[in-house]
Amino acid sequence: MSKLHPEFRPSDIPDKPGCYIYRDRFGTVIYVGKAANLRRRMSQYFQDSRIRTADPKLRSLIHSIATWETITVRTEDEALILESRLIKEYAPHYNVLMRDDKRYLMLKIDPAETFPRLKFARLKKDDSCLYFGPFPKGSALHLTADFLVRHFGIRVCRCAEPGPEDRAHCLAGTVRDCCRPCVGEVTKEEYDERVKKLIDVLNGHISEVAAILKQRMAEAAAKQQFEKAANLRDVADNLDCLYVGRRRNLANVQIPSLVTGSGAVKELGEALCLPVMPDNIECFDISNISGTLAVASMVHFTGGRPDKKKYRRFRIRTVEGPNDFAMMKEAVTRHFSRLMDEGRPLPDLLMVDGGKGQLSSAIDALVAIHCPPFPVIGLAKKHEEVFIPGESESIRLPIDGAAVKLLQAVRDEAHRFAITYHRELRLKTIRDSLLDEIEGIGETRKAALLREFGSVRALRNATPEEIAARVNGIGIEFARTICDYLAKHASDGSVDPL
Repeated sequence: MSKLHPEFRPSDIPDKPGCYIYRDRFGTVIYVGKAANLRRRMSQYFQDSRIRTADPKLRSLIHSIATWETITVRTEDEALILESRLIKEYAPHYNVLMRDDKRYLMLKIDPAETFPRLKFARLKKDDSCLYFGPFPKGSALHLTADFLVRHFGIRVCRCAEPGPEDRAHCLAGTVRDCCRPCVGEVTKEEYDERVKKLIDVLNGHISEVAAILKQRMAEAAAKQQFEKAANLRDVADNLDCLYVGRRRNLANVQIPSLVTGSGAVKELGEALCLPVMPDNIECFDISNISGTLAVASMVHFTGGRPDKKKYRRFRIRTVEGPNDFAMMKEAVTRHFSRLMDEGRPLPDLLMVDGGKGQLSSAIDALVAIHCPPFPVIGLAKKHEEVFIPGESESIRLPIDGAAVKLLQAVRDEAHRFAITYHRELRLKTIRDSLLDEIEGIGETRKAALLREFGSVRALRNATPEEIAARVNGIGIEFARTICDYLAKHASDGSVDPL
């Protein structure tokens, strides 16, 4: 079918809903997608005409695909949810590059506002706002949010605290979609009660609104206002799609479990001719983006199952730039130096995620700290090849055997743990961007605040006097403004009640 991928045969792909996973020649997951029909969707990637007309990012993805796998589910909605889980687990490179619509929409309300309004968001920040979602179907969400805002009379103007001067420019008030708190037609307490009812619906309590929609639909049909009745029916369908179907699917979707256990341990020990059964396996993985926020993970399996009490994670300290080999050497050195200093036992088997380069880095680290010899291997992803020190050729174990499944389970868990830590560090930088939302703080002041206090969390604990004294260019009044804003957007999610 495709000159680039002649081995792709549509007949091998199920014509069912599900997710597809693309890996590169190193076995790394580079893209996760979902489809109502896997066969039809995946075939589009392997058409020569598609490669010629694709944009540069898609063309790069297609050229990078080496292998693929599929996971079938029962419905398209389940495929959406499963796709989201897989993207969070693997953090594929091309899902990041092509993510305009891959980070599903959420709804957001800031209770710290005098008159809160409903907003859309794709990223959940540590800003004490209330978030609802994510919701896979963006078009249904937009229509539903529009109805709920009009139904409860919530303001849509963007000003922080609307007043009489904003009323002249407000179309929503003119067409009676808004309860007009700006000119005092409702009190703050009355407006807050409307927001509480909206929040109740956003939390999934839709029966009352659904009954109102049904009644209005019947009334419109009786008056032969069929277009209005059809619009109300669409809103009701969207509510059901967003909440009823979402709860049902979230409860039932499962990612296939990993095959582990004592049988796999025995098979692995025999396959690799190990001196003792590998009841205790440790594995290292590296995660970074072009050398930034570089971290390493170490996971420990006991008896073929994760032993999370023994997991460790490392922030890379000594390596500058994208050098996975040096990062691997640092992490292995730090972990095993500590094991030896504390007199704790070594694992039965050490595995590193990667081929000869990563394996050599781990061996160099162990030799440098005079660690007693024990089995060490590398697992390369493309063909799940096992590399052993001193051997020029790799070992290929039966791909469907329990030994390989165990190695994959350990490797994938190390990858997940590293990605999770890396994501935490990225989210910390996002939380620090909360300062961007304070009027009057530019890049210079933000950098000065973070340089002095280290994080937004530390800044929250500072007094206005302390901020003004420690940061040049920030006076006491502006320091009070910063403290007031951060107090309203507390890190634990608490705010003054509505």
